[in-house]
Amino acid sequence: MDGMLDPFDRRLADAWETLKSHYDNGDSLKPESNRLAFADPEFLLRRETRGIRMQLEMLKPDLAQHEHGIESTVVVFGSARFRSEEDAHHALIRAQDSGDAQAIEKAQRLVRNARFYEQARAFGRLVTEYSALQSDAHKLFICTGGGPGIMEAANRGASEAGGLSVGLNIALPHEQTPNPYITPDLSFKFHYFALRKMHFMMRAVALVAFPGGFGTLDELFETLTLVQCKKAKPVPIVLFGTDYWKRLLNFQSLVEEGVIEAQDVDLFTYVDSVDDAWRIIREFYQL
Repeated sequence: MDGMLDPFDRRLADAWETLKSHYDNGDSLKPESNRLAFADPEFLLRRETRGIRMQLEMLKPDLAQHEHGIESTVVVFGSARFRSEEDAHHALIRAQDSGDAQAIEKAQRLVRNARFYEQARAFGRLVTEYSALQSDAHKLFICTGGGPGIMEAANRGASEAGGLSVGLNIALPHEQTPNPYITPDLSFKFHYFALRKMHFMMRAVALVAFPGGFGTLDELFETLTLVQCKKAKPVPIVLFGTDYWKRLLNFQSLVEEGVIEAQDVDLFTYVDSVDDAWRIIREFYQL
């Protein structure tokens, strides 16, 4: 029977040391048949072992969250580009000092949208403060995509309330660094978007979408599709920022064209305040 692997086994250390030395020298890693398969990066990165890598991305975050008692999450989506009110105002001052019209316009937009950062921060704090008073079985934890902007804000609110929060980061060509407010043991990095989105849904009891771009839309429509097709359990889906979402998406036109049913627009709710977002979730579960 296979026993527990010793992480200090010299053979494992040798395998990773070989990988590091090749990387440091700028050399490609050469195959070696005598290397242990599970400690052989060249083997694990082959096209044929993609299924194994996907299974690992499924298991690692799942086991870690289970060990920390994370079973029910409130997922917060939103733009990675929004900044806190403090940072946005500092950016505006720098832009004004530069005299660059484009920089000033961009900074003014940051100031205008900073309210969403602060609202996501307050929402993360509110959910976490509620959970601090609950038994382990009834705790809710903030979960985000782990990056900056709205994601950072929600993790920050949870951190300020003294609670755990999850970050599901993604490896991108331009590296996205995990924000500093995620609980360190719950900061995960994914290669596969599909596995990352699966983890968003596995423990989600509610989703709150703040204004955002393509990534936010992708995650929102993935959730709506899964719930509409009954591939996921019904959960509160909250669109934060009524004006933004109604300017961006005309769901009623989908009903008028017969491509969705009238009741499909009941899958989500518009809100404009932290209290209303939290009230929708609490009423859904009678908390």
